[in-house]
This record gives sequence, structure tokens and C-alpha cells, in this order.
Amino acid sequence: MMAEKKKKMTSSSLRRILGYAAPYRGKIILALIFAVLYVVLNLTAPVLVGYAIDHAVGSGNVDYGMILELLVLTGTVVVLSSVFQWLMNLCTNYVAYFTVRDLRRDICRKFNTVPLKYIDSSPHGDLLSRIINDTDSIGDGLLQGITQLFSGIVMIVCTLGFMIMLNFYIALVVVIITPLSMFVAAFITRLSQKMFRQQSATQGELSAYIEEYVGGQKIVKAFGYEQRSQESFEEINERLLQCGQKSQFYSSLANPSTRFVNGLVTAAVCITGSLSVIQGALSVGQIAAFITYANQYTKPFNEVTGVIPQLQSALAGADRVFALLDEADQTPEPENAEDISDCRGGLEIKNVNFSYVPERPLITDFSLDVRPGQRIAIVGPTGCGKTTFINLLMRFYDIDDGTIMLDGKNIYELTRSSLRRSYGMVLQDSWLYNATIRENIAYGRPDASMEEIREAARKAFIDRYIERLPDKYETVITEEGGNLSQGQRQLMCIARVMLCQPPMLILDEATSSIDTRTEIRIQRAFAEMMKGRTSFIVAHRLSTIKEADIILVMKDGNIIEQGDHDALMKRRGFYYDLYNSQFSAS
Repeated sequence: MMAEKKKKMTSSSLRRILGYAAPYRGKIILALIFAVLYVVLNLTAPVLVGYAIDHAVGSGNVDYGMILELLVLTGTVVVLSSVFQWLMNLCTNYVAYFTVRDLRRDICRKFNTVPLKYIDSSPHGDLLSRIINDTDSIGDGLLQGITQLFSGIVMIVCTLGFMIMLNFYIALVVVIITPLSMFVAAFITRLSQKMFRQQSATQGELSAYIEEYVGGQKIVKAFGYEQRSQESFEEINERLLQCGQKSQFYSSLANPSTRFVNGLVTAAVCITGSLSVIQGALSVGQIAAFITYANQYTKPFNEVTGVIPQLQSALAGADRVFALLDEADQTPEPENAEDISDCRGGLEIKNVNFSYVPERPLITDFSLDVRPGQRIAIVGPTGCGKTTFINLLMRFYDIDDGTIMLDGKNIYELTRSSLRRSYGMVLQDSWLYNATIRENIAYGRPDASMEEIREAARKAFIDRYIERLPDKYETVITEEGGNLSQGQRQLMCIARVMLCQPPMLILDEATSSIDTRTEIRIQRAFAEMMKGRTSFIVAHRLSTIKEADIILVMKDGNIIEQGDHDALMKRRGFYYDLYNSQFSAS
């Protein structure tokens, strides 16, 4: 049952790869034409060489003038054949590379349409392996497949035609014996295909492991995990070695096995051809040409079996790529989804339920009413649902039940882009990309002027640091801000939000990596920025949220207390204990 399913998957993947190549059918047709010309000219050369041999056989019968003429003609044919072969390869390269480009473009688009839940739950290294390694395998396999398929089919048909014209019976001997190589190749292919699938999956697992541990090297070293991480790597690498060796071993049997069959073909041609020469049915030159044609006829079978590893690797990679492309997209927006442009920031949340896993509810019967311009602080123990609540507001995740209204409109009737534009978000984990400081700050507003960017940096108290850099705002930040400290990266992200001036703010531990003195300044800047804007503040340091209009105290996905700081302290409940636990020394 499982084998049948995999066979159907591979067949479907092959059809879809051909579907991706279909827009370049013009280049495919040209490649076919060039293949025909290349093969015909390539097969003409043995005939001319045979004629030259016939003009050199026998004592005193050597015709040097005719031999020279035939050799010049043969050289011209060989050069033209090489030119058409080059043009054929040029066209097949074009088809293969542009097909892979289209595949990668669709994968990148898919990353923008799948639910964030899929990205969060999939190893990022494995996703990278699909878009890089697996598509490369498809490109290599497609390139080899098209080239060998085109030239091979034409070579077989044309060579068979030439052999039949020379001698039907000897051609029949070749045709009868040659298919044995295909049966051998098919048998070996079945053995190796399973190992190639396993190799592709293990390669993705290894990529995910490497990406995880290279990114977390500081933690690895801090906890002395080097030896254990090396052992885990060795275990995965050993599995990759085993399946890689087996797949290569099985597939490498195909070429020598078919060459053995082809040796039998050549021997049969030599024996039957020699008898024909003795009987006078063929000349010496013709039998020489026939032996060349027999080798040419079997050559495509050798070439196809020689690229079986690439083809199988391509199909295994295609299965993984199309499995990603077939993932369900996020819930589509209604056809009449509204693009909210004038957001005031009023939120009404009624009876919201949410769980990452159905059997483990996280947020249950959550209700909240937020007026425009209010500051809402969210506190509670780790894992109580604070960040999850933020994810639901921005529709990074969809609720299971209930409603969330923004300015009286259900957020599920608004476009995601306009909803998310209404929020400015600063997270605990800052994200920067490989570009200049100016481009990173202007990420949400690419059209912002230089003066606006400088003003945003000044408000975020990062301008002095930037001005001290040799290239100032044109300084290139390395991947994920590796040449900045964690605090500097967070200040850059704060400047990015301050430049956008969104109607609503979400600050999820936004100052967790900043020194106390700078944090006080940032809090003042935030206070100024939050005037008139609905703001949600997730904080562990409760001293930073004392000025909030409403403090929501969450526990196990529910609001167990709410009110301002003074009211909650007077109540002497969970918040009171939580606050005092941070200041027990005082």
C-alpha cells in the first residue's frame, strides 16, 4: 500500500515537473530539432568513414584523392554535429534553469501564504534544504533527463534506420539483444529509488540540525554541549552516509550492467557481420560502419542508465518540494474583505477560544473591551498565553471560536495586510536583515526620507551610535544583525516602529535587552508615542507598566484579574503577589 502511494507520488511529481517546463516548449522544440540534426550528422560520419575504408582496401586500389575528399567531408560533418550538440545543450540548460527558477519562486510565494503555524512547526533547516538542495537536484535531473531523452530517442531511431538500410538481419540481432539492458536498468532502479528518497529526507534533517546548532553556538558553548552536539551530528551524518552509499551502490550497478549487455551486442554484430563479409553481402567499410552504429545504438541506453542517480535524486527532491507546495494555505480572505485605512484602535474581544493542539486548550472564553487610546498591559507567568493573545490580534494564528472586533468590524472581514499595518510591533527577539542601517529602519516605510529616518533613530536613542560608524546610516548590517549587540538590534527595531507611526502598538518585552538608563529614556519616548494610540504591553518587569490604564493578569489562558496598578495592589490577589515577588528585597 505504502509502495503504491509512493509510486503515485513520484508519477505525479514527474508530471508536475513537466508542467513547470511547459512554458518553455519553444526551447524544447528547438532542442529537439537540434538533437535531430546533431544525431543525423553524427551518424553520417561512420558512413563516410566506411566509404573511405572501402577506397583503401586492396593492393593498388587506394584512391588517395577520394579518401582526402571523404576525410574533409567527415571533418565538416563532425564540426557541424558538435555545433548542433552545443545548441541543443544550450536550449536544455535554459529550460532546466528557468524551470528551477519558477519552482523556487513558487516556494517563496508559498512561504507567504501558508499559515504561520506551518513555518513554526517545521524545522527551518529542512525548509531551506527543500528550496536549495532539492530544487538543485530537480535542475540537475531535469537537465540530464531532457538532454539524454532527446538525443537518446533520436539516436536510437536514426541509428536503427541506418542499420536496416545496411543489413536488416544484423539490425534485427541488435534490436533483440539491446532491450536486455533496459530490463536490468529497471530492476536496479526499483532497488535504488527507496534509498534516494531516504537520502533526500535525511539531508533535510541534517540541514535543519546544522542550522539550529550554528545559530545557537553561544548556548552550545555556554552549556558545554559541544561533545553531545557532535555526537548527534555524527549519528545523523552516519545515517546519511549509509543511505547515500546504498543509493549510489545500487544505481552504479546500472551502467556496467548495461555495458555488459552492449558488449554482447558488439560481439554478435562482429560475428554476424564477418560472416556477411565472407559471403559478400557487406563490404569491409560497411561492417566497420555497422559496428560503429551498433555502439551508437546502445550508447543512449548507457547514458540513460548512467544518469539514473540524478534522475532518482531529482524525483525524490520533487516529492519533497511538491509536498511543501501542496500544504494548505492560510484561511482565504472574503472576496469583499475591507481594507481598513482609518483605524481608531477600539477592540472588542468576545468569548475567544484557542489551542495550538486540539486536546490542550490554551485560551478559553477570553473576553476584553478596549477603548481607543488605552494602554493595556498584559502580565502573568510564562506560558499563560500573553504572546499567543498578541498573535491572535494580528491574525498570525486564527482563533477557534469567538469574535475579535476592531472599530466595530470583525477582523476576519478585513484584509490581513491592512489589519497588520494598523499595528506597530516590537518583539523581544529583534529581527534585522542583511542590508544597510537605513534600509532596516525604513523596512516598514521604504519611501521615508532621510530626515524622518534620522528622527526615528534619535527617538530610539540609537542615533549617536550610528553617527559614530564610518558609513553611518549606510553601514551594512550582517545577517540577523550579527555585528550589533542585542541591545543595539532592539533599538533599531524600536526606531523602525517609531518611523511607521502606527495607530496601535504592541510591545512584547520591547526593552528586555536594553540597559536601565536607556530603558528609562525609551519608556519616555514610548509614552510620548503611545499618546492617543491603543497600546498593548507585554512585560515581566512590572515596574514598567504601572502607568497602564488597564493591567490584565493572565493565568492558564484566562484573565483572572484586571484593573489599574493601584486597584490591583489593593485587592491583594495574584498581581499583588507577583509584584511583591519582584521587589521583595525592598
